[in-house]
Amino acid sequence: MHLPLPNPVRQRLWQFHGGIHLPDEKALSTGRPVAAAPLPSRLAIPLRQHIGTPARPLVRVGDWVLKGQRIAEPQGYMSAPVHASSSGMVIAIEERSIPHPSGLGGTCIVIRTDGLDQWARLPRPLTNYLALDASVLRERIRWAGIVGLGGAAFPTDVKLDAGPHQPIRTH
Repeated sequence: MHLPLPNPVRQRLWQFHGGIHLPDEKALSTGRPVAAAPLPSRLAIPLRQHIGTPARPLVRVGDWVLKGQRIAEPQGYMSAPVHASSSGMVIAIEERSIPHPSGLGGTCIVIRTDGLDQWARLPRPLTNYLALDASVLRERIRWAGIVGLGGAAFPTDVKLDAGPHQPIRTH
């Protein structure tokens, strides 16, 4: 004798009836202009900012870093580099709480900012990008650390790699 499987639509995932909807209080901020946030005295930058393998630190405690400098390199195909958000000194590389729905922690590079917000020297722009091979563009995107804006922060260079048998049409 076979028993019918429970209907997943009817199956409850919670044990209580109801819930709450908090007021959004949007009116508190919509009447004011956008303002620049002050630079924090410390930054904790997670090495896992994307789906896939966490990046590997390129800096050590005591190193001075500049804004935009690559401070961690990708590990494998499904990974992305991490860059410093401001200039300052690396004061720790340690496990910390990270902003993730799981509530789990992760390894972070902690920078004590210097208040100068000095930029690193950035790569020269690709002026004639339409004439470049797609692999060159994907590599630039990879090393820029560009990831998707969805919840998984999927590395964009992986999304753009359709393989040799699936050319991307641009017109």
